[in-house]
Amino acid sequence: MERWFAELTDNQIRRGAHKTVQALEQDIRTWIAAWNTDPRPCVWTKTADEILERLASSLHRIPDPEDQRGRL
Repeated sequence: MERWFAELTDNQIRRGAHKTVQALEQDIRTWIAAWNTDPRPCVWTKTADEILERLASSLHRIPDPEDQRGRL
């Protein structure tokens, strides 16, 4: 779902020049209708294990707030 919203944002919202909220809403509805006529499924390029390993390595680089308390 998150990837779909990124597509909407990149392909419609950022590229458009919307002068009113109604114009923005209509452009979003038009984009959604076009998407629904030819939807593209999200294709995962990594396995769940690869994603979790990357997440774990990222978390190791974030300082633990408990360790930082004595340094303040």
